[in-house]
Amino acid sequence: MGSNPADLGVLEAAAKLKQGELSSAELTEACLQRIGERNGGEPTFDGAPDAINAWARVYADQAREQARRADERRASEGDKTPLLCGIPLGLKDLYAVKELPLTASSRVLEGNVAEEDCVAWERLKREGMVLLGHTHTHEFAAGGTTDQVGNPWDLERSAGGSSGGSGAALAAGMTPAALGSDTCGSLRIPSMLCATSTIKPTHGRIPIRGVVPLAPTLDHVGPMARSVADCAAILSALASGPTEPTAHMPPPEPLGDLPTEARPGPKPLEGVTIALTDRTQMANTEAAPDAGLEAARKACESLGARIVQSPAPRIFEWEDLDWIFLTEVRAYHAQHDGKDELYRPAILELAAASRQFTDAQRYMAAQAKRAQAVATWEAWFASGEVDLVLEPTLPIGAPLRGPGYDAGHAGGSGDPLIALTVLWDMTGFPVAAIPVPEVAGDAGIPVGVSLIAPRGREAVVTQAAIDLQEHALGLPSYPAAPFS
Repeated sequence: MGSNPADLGVLEAAAKLKQGELSSAELTEACLQRIGERNGGEPTFDGAPDAINAWARVYADQAREQARRADERRASEGDKTPLLCGIPLGLKDLYAVKELPLTASSRVLEGNVAEEDCVAWERLKREGMVLLGHTHTHEFAAGGTTDQVGNPWDLERSAGGSSGGSGAALAAGMTPAALGSDTCGSLRIPSMLCATSTIKPTHGRIPIRGVVPLAPTLDHVGPMARSVADCAAILSALASGPTEPTAHMPPPEPLGDLPTEARPGPKPLEGVTIALTDRTQMANTEAAPDAGLEAARKACESLGARIVQSPAPRIFEWEDLDWIFLTEVRAYHAQHDGKDELYRPAILELAAASRQFTDAQRYMAAQAKRAQAVATWEAWFASGEVDLVLEPTLPIGAPLRGPGYDAGHAGGSGDPLIALTVLWDMTGFPVAAIPVPEVAGDAGIPVGVSLIAPRGREAVVTQAAIDLQEHALGLPSYPAAPFS
């Protein structure tokens, strides 16, 4: 990264803040200036072909005031200051911040103002993080493209979704940290398409109270950053409180300490067994993601991992997802009946389709099958003595930006963007997703891979992902165009 403070990662910036080489005020101002330079003008609802438009709203005055308070806190508390104090952050426009707008990038919620903080922001605010603004989401988080946002690598391409604003803001160097959410893949899709990193934690690890829901038993809160180590630092703060069990998932085991550094030595993955499954072939993965998987496999082997081939259990059908996902979509969107003209066409189609999913018996049967599948997958890991699964994050590259909100593009079953990601929302397993800089896909954007572990094992998957990223794959050189 360059000398501009906006280019620093979370841990790099935290170290400089601690050493007194940088103030939060300076870091925050650098990020606000970068937003002004690269966002493509003031945030807009629909975006423009020549703009990244990562932000739904920017809160410059509040950010400067929070940065000032963070610097005062650091001066007062010294070495006892929380690691993340003074680090700027973007929040996906689903996260409630008291007395600030909350719209899910939708006209349906125009004028809505949050009455209290969501749990996630409450925890990060307690750490002293600085809120730059709300980033755009695919409307109501209900799709994988976020078409009002341009990809910093190529403005004609999708930044992914539904956390596309967060991914684009990171790749364009507008913020070192962001939060997204993941229901069918919405942390991981933009992370691959923008060549950034993320950790989707175990379901229930972080309470979703105060986050605009899509499908609550699938929704995950999670961090996004340019490196996994940076994501781990944010996740540790997000998880600094009670978990949120649901009727369909037991509470995850305690998180423990998350690593933020690679293990030393030439073989940090020695003793780790990583499985490749046939899911990649079943998803009809394109050549570039396949090449990225092969590069990551070789890198894991070079770092000492044992690689095994093992067929995946055949448990879920798309119909199972429909009965869980659409039933829960309906439970939220019923309150907006009569507002059809305010939805974008594809999201209206999804909301309308959800009106047919009101059969409680079918819903409970799908949830029961889901619980059985979680047990089957955990037994699969145990019986094969497998620590992690390695697979491409997505089977395809970045689609062209534009049609994602058109009629006929409702997200959900059959969408190739979620072909590999959605299983790990159904199981609630933790996933770390990272780019593979040496392999480029569409528009020269690096492809990405994901590492998956059983429920509660964020520390295992995070450590392996950090080892792989820092010892072998590295970070991409983010583009100087099209936004310079």
